This record gives sequence, structure tokens and C-alpha cells, in this order.
Amino acid sequence: MTVSTLRSVAALNAAGLVADAHVRELADVEAAYVIALPEPLARAINPANPRDAIRRQFVPSAEELDIRPGEAADPIGDERHSPLPGLVHRYPDRVLIKAASTCPVYCRFCFRRERVGPDKGEALTRSDLDAIFAYIADHPEIFEVILTGGDPLMLSAVRAREITKRLEGIDHVKVIRWHTRMPVTRPDRITPVYANALSSETKAVFVAVHANHASEFTTEARAACRLLSGQGIALVSQSVLLRGVNDTLEDLSDLMRAFLSAGIKPYYLHQLDAAPGTAHFRVPVEEGQALVRGLRDTVSGLAIPHYVFDIAGGVSKASLALSDFERRDDVWRVRGRDGEFYPLAD
Repeated sequence: MTVSTLRSVAALNAAGLVADAHVRELADVEAAYVIALPEPLARAINPANPRDAIRRQFVPSAEELDIRPGEAADPIGDERHSPLPGLVHRYPDRVLIKAASTCPVYCRFCFRRERVGPDKGEALTRSDLDAIFAYIADHPEIFEVILTGGDPLMLSAVRAREITKRLEGIDHVKVIRWHTRMPVTRPDRITPVYANALSSETKAVFVAVHANHASEFTTEARAACRLLSGQGIALVSQSVLLRGVNDTLEDLSDLMRAFLSAGIKPYYLHQLDAAPGTAHFRVPVEEGQALVRGLRDTVSGLAIPHYVFDIAGGVSKASLALSDFERRDDVWRVRGRDGEFYPLAD
């Protein structure tokens, strides 16, 4: 199956997703940040609704040129904890492999937006991967390996299977976790062959499915999730709290129910990272807390995600539960795993 992808402002304009009046002002956005929107996902957008949740996530806006103080190209500190190209070792018992530098679709709020895309990132070479697997084998404290990118499911099934096999050969690695948007953005790529490539008879395999609105769960997306779970792969969710996408109790409740209906356990709800040009998506922490409290009164306990924030500089994730942050000198601060408090972007 061949799926066409809209990759420019001109293509979005031709598809009726960008008005003629906005084409010129979006030229600078296109020059700064890569665009990709698969046509099946584009057809799910209601062109008459300027607040359509899929449109807001994937169609560029001139607001992306508004760079605020505190925003950074590497907001969660990957580079600080990268012992090898493509590898991040932030926590003692797990590492993250940036297995791909491209995505099927580019989120307008991506925290790696300065580093992903055909012209920005570089795919890992075989020698890069050999060095990464040797590092993991030499560190017996590593219990879990997380595959990310870009989107790691941009790899071929053959490459994905090779990674699975290499990790199966390292005894102290017990968990393999893939983070992806593929089931909801390009469900046609989740074939029985691909699902089998991710599965393992000796390791626990998890796929974290990133979605931010219930409308992303088409019939095809749900079928893709069933293919994965049918291979014994556990599915968990990953979402970002976004202004104009899921910042109402109704939208957030519908999203968590959509995850559960697709066989996905809600896992993480992220406070937006301070990537350049993303302030228009940011929801204040107080609102996020109120939404999560509202979820507890609205949906099953199965549908409650962890509301978290990645502290700038790569310190750690912090829970945004009341006990884990404070307001001092008119600034919200969150507690890292080192016990210190760090400022949270407003």
C-alpha cells in the first residue's frame, strides 16, 4: 500500500488545510521545522473547524516563530547524558536508543524538533549500533532498553527484528520498550510481519503509543493496536497536555477511554517540554492538576495516567502531584530525584 504524505506548506495549501492568506507567513516555519502529514490523517481533519485537534497538532502555525525565554533546542538534556551517538543513559537501570531520526508525521510541539527530520538527524550506522549494544552488554545495571527517535518504527521490519535479536542476546536486559506514533498515524505499517519483528519470546516487550486526542483512534488504528497486542506485546500510552487539543476534561476523558478501548493502558501525561516555538500549546500546571483530579472523578482508575514533567537539563522526570512541587518567589518548582527543586516553565 502506497501512502502519500504532504510535506510542504504548498501541499497543505493544495489540500485545503492552509489558507492562501497564510502561505507566505508560514514560509519561515517551513524553513525552520520539517513538515509531514500522511494523506489518510489529513483527510481526518475537518477543514471547516480551525480548532480541529488533528489540524492543531500537525499543521504548522505562525505561532511557532514566537520563541520564548527558557525554551531550548534540547529541553530535557539528552546531550548531557549521551555517552555514545544515539544513546542516552539518564537513569541507572535503563537507556534510550534514538533508533531513527525521522517520523511519519511531525508534531508541531515536538521536544526534539530541532533534531529530527530528513535534513537534521542522522540514522545510526551499523558501527554505531554495535557500539551501543556493546555498551549495554558492559553495563549489567541496565534492565530496560527504550527505542525512540524520531519514530523507531520508521525502521524496516528487518532492522527492527535485528534490534530485538541483539537485545535478546543480552541476559541482564529484561524489558524492551518502543515509543511510537505509528499505530495512529500510519497504521498500514503495522503488519503481522512488523508486529512479529517487535515481539520476543525471552524479553518483555512494551509499545508506548503516542496519541493526544480520541479522534486519532480510527478503525485502522485500533486494528493496528490489536495486531501488536496479539503478539503478546503490552501497550501503554504517552500523551502531552496541549492547549486546544486535550485541555478540557471531556477531551482528556475521551482520550483515556480511547486508549483503554484500544487495549492500551494510560501511562504518561506529559507537561509540555520547553522546545522552541511551542508556548502556544502550553497549559499551566494548575490547570493540568485540576484536569487530572477531574479524571479521577470521571473515569476508571485504569484510565488515570501519571502526570509528569521532564526537568530541564536531564535531571529526571518529576511527578506533578501536589507533594512534588512548590511555588516560591512566584515560580513553580518541581522536585527531581536528587531531592532538589527546579523551576518549571510557565
